[in-house]
Amino acid sequence: MPRRSRAREVVLQVLFQQDLNPDSDWTQSEGFLRSRLKNHEDLVEFALSLLRGVMRNREELDQALSSRADNWSLDRMAGTDRNVLRLGSYEILFTDTPPRAAINEAVELARRYGSGNSAHFVNGILDGFLNNENPPDSTDESSSN
Repeated sequence: MPRRSRAREVVLQVLFQQDLNPDSDWTQSEGFLRSRLKNHEDLVEFALSLLRGVMRNREELDQALSSRADNWSLDRMAGTDRNVLRLGSYEILFTDTPPRAAINEAVELARRYGSGNSAHFVNGILDGFLNNENPPDSTDESSSN
């Protein structure tokens, strides 16, 4: 598994845990990340940037996802799907990860951790970010992916 994919996988695990236990201790989450990524500093920093970004922008991400998930509320989604979508949408909207790469990474996480339909579900919703509207701060180059 590529290194950044592994970092995303660990971030998903933390997001899922925090989703189920919102009062969990942040220092435990950071310790978990470091342990699972074997203290590879570049991966830990990448993972922490993703985790902090999703947490900081969670309300905006949830609104964006809700507007694209026809007939689905976030509360009705499986926890793994919901958090894969948060992670994928964060990468699409707020990072320099190419949108197609972010979608592919999210689909792989959904395939690995979700149900039999999760990969298609995640792909369909995240693809809506490319087809419906561009991120608020996107450039012409990034919207051509």
